[in-house]
Amino acid sequence: MAMKVRITQIKSGIGYPLRQKQTLKSLGIRKMNHSVEHELNPQIQGMIDKVKHLVKVEEIN
Repeated sequence: MAMKVRITQIKSGIGYPLRQKQTLKSLGIRKMNHSVEHELNPQIQGMIDKVKHLVKVEEIN
C-alpha cells in the first residue's frame, strides 16, 4: 500500500513564477491553509519538491 501524504499550503504563491502557481493548482490546492491528500508516487513527490517552500507535507495513515 502506498504511503499517503497531506499537503497544506502555508505561504502565498504571489510573487513566485507562474510555473509554481500551476504546480499548486495541479496538486489541487486552491487557497491558503487548504489541505489535500495524495498517495505518494514519483509524480506527486516531484511536484512537492518544486513548491516545498510554499507547502507543508505530513504523512498520514
